[in-house]
Amino acid sequence: MTELNKQPNSDMCFVCGRKNPVGLYLRFHDDGENEVVSEYTVPDRYQGYPGIVHGGVLASMLDEVVGRVAMIGDAHHFMMSVKLQVLYRHPVPVETPLQIKGRIVRMRGRLGKAQGEITLPDGTIACEAAITLADIPAKLLSKTNPKLLNWKVDR
Repeated sequence: MTELNKQPNSDMCFVCGRKNPVGLYLRFHDDGENEVVSEYTVPDRYQGYPGIVHGGVLASMLDEVVGRVAMIGDAHHFMMSVKLQVLYRHPVPVETPLQIKGRIVRMRGRLGKAQGEITLPDGTIACEAAITLADIPAKLLSKTNPKLLNWKVDR
C-alpha cells in the first residue's frame, strides 16, 4: 500500500477550515500520484431531508476532494472549479462513516479534469462528480494575503 501524504488545511474554508465555526473540518491525504482521500462522518446538523445529508454539503465535499488533486506534489498549486457535475445515486444518511475520493483524469497546462465519489460503508457509491478545473488567475492570487489563509499541514 502506498504511504499517504497529509495535505494542508486553511483556517476558514467551509470544508477543510480548522477554525470555521460551522465548517466540516475534513482532513485530506494523497497518494503522491493521482488520488486524494478523506474519511468523514457528516453530523446531523448538515441534514436536508430528515436523517439525510444535504446535497449541497455532499457537493461541497466532492468539490474539495476533486479540486485537491491539483495539489498532489505541490501543496500551493491552487485551482478553482470551472464546472462541477454531481450525480446523486443514493441518499446519504447523517452520522454514517463515508469514504471520499478524488482522482486525476487529466492535467494539461492551466486546466485539469478530475472525478470523485462518496462511498457508503457497504461500498455503495452514493454520489459521484466530474469536475473541470482551472489555475486560479495570477491577478487574483496577487491580491490575496497568504497569511489570512494560514495554509499548513497539521501534525
